[in-house]
Amino acid sequence: MKSVLITGANKGIGFETARQLALKGFYVFITGRDEAKLSAALDKLKNESAYVESILMDVSKDESVINAAELFTERKVQLDVIINNAGILLKEDRSLLQNDLDFLQAVINTNSYGAVRVIQAFTPLMKNPGRIINISSGGGSMTDPVGGWSPAYCVSKTLLNSFTRHFAYELSGRGISVNAVCPGWVKTDMGGKSAPRSVEQGAETQVWLASDAPHKLTGKIFRDKSEIKW
Repeated sequence: MKSVLITGANKGIGFETARQLALKGFYVFITGRDEAKLSAALDKLKNESAYVESILMDVSKDESVINAAELFTERKVQLDVIINNAGILLKEDRSLLQNDLDFLQAVINTNSYGAVRVIQAFTPLMKNPGRIINISSGGGSMTDPVGGWSPAYCVSKTLLNSFTRHFAYELSGRGISVNAVCPGWVKTDMGGKSAPRSVEQGAETQVWLASDAPHKLTGKIFRDKSEIKW
């Protein structure tokens, strides 16, 4: 049975990704920083699969990620897949000129460095070959026009894309593929009710990467199971 760790999986795209992979027979470990919400999500998932566990983890904090990795080690399970889904988008995120550096740092700390913390802490627990999937955004593209929305969030996803490429290079010797996914504008708490894509569509590509995609596709970014430009 393959195993997967999904961060920020108590709701939205992360929860739907966990649900779909559980139905595919994965042993799913969901993480989140809110214990009550994480517990509620676990209860829902256990209605569909017995092979789901939760681990409390705040990806923005070094100690929390280290502690979570130590708890995972006690399960005596090797990971096949890591999905870095946790992220924040704040309503105050309107201008790089007006928001101070502390604000920018807070967004980057979760959305970019959070994935780095998880990769550094959990890759020693991964199988060879394995897969790492980072949930990015079209807002992080360096080829598309700047959209003028949530600039700190977009910058954090650009940095996450860069981390994805460099981790893909460093982990190629272990056969661990590292990719990023642009799920599109999805109907979630973050995306809002006017978003055109369903949460099922938002989870589809990372589920494919986790289960069926060839490892040779490492170092690329995908949307709707097709490679897109960075």
